[in-house]
Amino acid sequence: MKTSLIRPIAFVTLAVTMLSFMNKENISPRIKEEVVTYSVNGKIFKGFVAFDESKTGKRSAILVVPEWWGLNDYTKSRARQLASLGYVAMAVDMFGDGKIAANPQEAQELTKPYYMDPHLAKTMLEAALVKLKTIPVTDASNIGAIGYCFGGNVVLNAAKLGADLKGVVSFHGGLGGAPADKKLLKAKILVCHGSSDKFVTEQNVFDFKHAMDSIGADYNFKAYANATHAFTNPDATKIGKQFNMPIEYNEAADKASWNDMKAFFEKIFKK
Repeated sequence: MKTSLIRPIAFVTLAVTMLSFMNKENISPRIKEEVVTYSVNGKIFKGFVAFDESKTGKRSAILVVPEWWGLNDYTKSRARQLASLGYVAMAVDMFGDGKIAANPQEAQELTKPYYMDPHLAKTMLEAALVKLKTIPVTDASNIGAIGYCFGGNVVLNAAKLGADLKGVVSFHGGLGGAPADKKLLKAKILVCHGSSDKFVTEQNVFDFKHAMDSIGADYNFKAYANATHAFTNPDATKIGKQFNMPIEYNEAADKASWNDMKAFFEKIFKK
């Protein structure tokens, strides 16, 4: 008699526990998106913010710096992906008024001032950082940045110049710019590099690693086989053919680098 009573109760208890767990773990994200404006030296910039409004409380945040094309749909898609992971994400407008380059020549003109002056790029990134901290759900003590191609160069240089970030991730970004300085560098670094990138030479890689090692930087350099410049962008192959550029999408490297980024931020944001 006792056994027959215990089994139904145990079954009901288990069912309720499982239902509670499923409801808690399988809530679909509700991604809220908004355009936020801020100014630098009188010029208006338009950032794109995304976060999961089904979550409560403050959470870690990540700036997303675009390829040299500017804040386009691809950059916004990465911000949405980060939001679905539980972060506040802000895609950064580097050129002002949400401007997007129509071709490589225009992109080169827009990015040239930043390549010539890494301090200028850091100023623009920090203006976005200040705005990101005003988002009510942002945990201002846990902010990182990622960047693609041009954006990868921006976040690496901002870190080397002392930007107040927990960590930065460069996806197929340039490795030159500001010198490494132990007194300035605060952020941990992850570089996701394509081993077949024709825009970043082996000498560039050697020089970067040597500079990081010389100051005892906390960094990790990942190279993905058969991956070219822009390997994370699904449109890279089409763009490469359109503008005769040696770039193409690599799904395996894209997924591997994204997973490496996730592990990187989970570790440095862990409380």
